[in-house]
Amino acid sequence: MVKRIEIAGFGGPEQMILAERPDPRPGADEILIRHHAIGVNYIDTYHRSGLYPIPLPSGIGLEAAGVIEAVGASVTDLKEGDRVGYCSGPIGAYAERHVIKANRAIRLPERISYEDAAASMLKGLTVQYLIRQIYPVAAGETVLFHAAAGGVGLIACQWLAALGATVIGTVGSESKAEAAKAAGCAHVIRYDIEDVPARVLEITNGAKLPVVFDGVGKTTWPMSLDSLRRRGLLVSFGNASGPVENVNLGVLAAKGSLFVTRPTLFDYTATAEALNSAADDFFGTLLDGSVKLNIHATYPLADAATAHRDLEARKTSGSLLLKP
Repeated sequence: MVKRIEIAGFGGPEQMILAERPDPRPGADEILIRHHAIGVNYIDTYHRSGLYPIPLPSGIGLEAAGVIEAVGASVTDLKEGDRVGYCSGPIGAYAERHVIKANRAIRLPERISYEDAAASMLKGLTVQYLIRQIYPVAAGETVLFHAAAGGVGLIACQWLAALGATVIGTVGSESKAEAAKAAGCAHVIRYDIEDVPARVLEITNGAKLPVVFDGVGKTTWPMSLDSLRRRGLLVSFGNASGPVENVNLGVLAAKGSLFVTRPTLFDYTATAEALNSAADDFFGTLLDGSVKLNIHATYPLADAATAHRDLEARKTSGSLLLKP
């Protein structure tokens, strides 16, 4: 039997229960992974709440790292005992063991621990497609990254700084401001008490920005648009404060022929080649020290609800893990 977190209905963290189910077995093109560490991400709360609806009842979680225990008959490039991780599903990572498609597995470099992999793959690959694929940030550019002290933000700020960019980060508290500065933000704006577009004008001497990376959503949408220069790009990749709704496209014209994209990680890592290329790029930043991880807390698998409460209350800075 395998222990796993399941939900039978959408709602708050109390919807998650610890269940025991028969051991999963891999199909022909699948692998069975025994987890050593499990990542907790904001998208998990969207699946639990129903913001991103999933078929119910369901497991939950997209990211984990561990050891392959069994491989399907048609799997030839992986074997039992290999160290791997994954961050693009299928949903159900909050478990002792999980079956995934072999072509969604990421082989872990020897110097990358299970904990570091599970704490960073989804976040790190998200940063990779944001700043290396959607808008390849160049040395000397000034960019804005919202929620700079969050799990994605801390990785992004370090990586952007290593690329030679000037990073403006927004945060919601003084302690998070310090964390963002330590991660490489040249300028930190308290969006809870400061006028973000006015500060951006001041920092850029009136030039505004070519790109804003916004994983917060509803709360930051207006300030993101107002921080962009003519024909600038808003990359809206998350909904931490709620989804952006009732968008008037005419606003984009009025504010300078702006561009907006709403991307997903899967679409930028849809093939095994794209997935592994992005992973290699990100792991390189860990191995050369450009990015250092901050694992804020580790919870037992049975305490997944507590992890969600802490994450949604914005009590955390960095990554959260579950231990099976």
